[in-house]
Amino acid sequence: MLLEPGSPSIPIEFIASGEDVSRLGAHAVRWVEARGWKPAQGSVLLVPDETGAIDRVLLGTGGSDWAEHEPMLTGALPGVLPAGDYRFVGDLPDPDLAALGFLKGCYRFTRYKCGGTGDVKRLVLPEGADRAHVLALAEAVYLGRDLINTPANDLGPAELEAVARDIAKTFGASIKVTEGSTLLADNFPMIHAVGRASDRAPRLIDLHWGSESAPKVTIVGKGICFDTGGSTNPATAMNLMKKDMGGAAAALSFAVMVMRTKLPVRLRVIIPAADNSVAGNAFRPGDVLPSRNGMTVEIGNTDAEGRLVLADALSLADEEAPDYLVTFATLTGAARVALGPDLPPFYATDEAFAEGMIKAASAVGDPVWRMPFWAPYDKMLKSSIADVNHISDGPFAGSVTAALFLKRFVKDAKRYAHLDIYGWVPRDQPGRPRGGEPHAARALYEYFRGELNA
Repeated sequence: MLLEPGSPSIPIEFIASGEDVSRLGAHAVRWVEARGWKPAQGSVLLVPDETGAIDRVLLGTGGSDWAEHEPMLTGALPGVLPAGDYRFVGDLPDPDLAALGFLKGCYRFTRYKCGGTGDVKRLVLPEGADRAHVLALAEAVYLGRDLINTPANDLGPAELEAVARDIAKTFGASIKVTEGSTLLADNFPMIHAVGRASDRAPRLIDLHWGSESAPKVTIVGKGICFDTGGSTNPATAMNLMKKDMGGAAAALSFAVMVMRTKLPVRLRVIIPAADNSVAGNAFRPGDVLPSRNGMTVEIGNTDAEGRLVLADALSLADEEAPDYLVTFATLTGAARVALGPDLPPFYATDEAFAEGMIKAASAVGDPVWRMPFWAPYDKMLKSSIADVNHISDGPFAGSVTAALFLKRFVKDAKRYAHLDIYGWVPRDQPGRPRGGEPHAARALYEYFRGELNA
């Protein structure tokens, strides 16, 4: 996907204004005028030579400060370019991001298509770009997207485990899996309760990598491989529920970034994997479930199963008091109502971590928006018969109350953060084709890369 510098290729020029157009030469200027092309952000124009072959490509940036507003702008190119080899011309604000944006835009999910697309676009490695780093991030993003895009009939808890095992083998990580009724014996009762109605056994995947003397970074990713909603979801609400393991996909995507680039951390990835299915032995509204940390939980809504499996996984993670504990989860519709599909709410107990994460997310075009662990709303989770209800008693602040519920299961971790991601891009965007997306994985990786000066 990345060619050596100097390879024969078609130039791509960044055009911020009409003044830039005027410097292109008479032939290109005439073509621009004939086509009525304007250098709006993300607009692309192919300029032919005298034979009709592509002489150059113009990418409109909408201004000289384009990298601040759309770091992934180069990802707009692959969707409109024909197959071929290309190179960027001129100085780039961030060569790594420019190359990564292009590679992210090249992604296509073709597993179920007959034959290949044959539509291969390659990029000459930009001057100053780190090939290994760019390819590591692209590999990890592609993995996350593939996992989310794969339908549930081919990606259940066992298949998710197999992917985690392959990753562990590739990078020399250790892995332990607790499955089926063993979850009860090992004190993960809520993971078992959520997954017991499916003939695909629930499980807890626990991966370790890195030096024990390094900072302990633990990631918990929600792995609900399909979510019927239990008692609540109509058929139309289940159309995208294959993506309810998007938190697990983001966690594994982050893990690959860390391990491929050898960040100096002790990494732990915990994935509670299950189907939320309907059957005679499914958990019900009004049930009271025990949890790993001893708290009893009243079930207010069977479609809020993700926070139940996360709670047991968080309790396990918290037992070793990691330096950083982070949850990725496609958790609430309320988050989408508040911030839409592209901007995940981000909750954090530590101010320095929060500020660093937001800065890193903005810098790499993987944005997050800080939301509060608003303590006064904790009373919305009150139960009259159990220690806590897992949903609030009204329609308000659904993402906040979900985060507050999770926080109850974190006592000893030095820093805790929660990302309420969507895991899906509903329409094509630069570097983000429609489909699965491991939101915030790159942002978190960039935070640790900066924090560790790696």
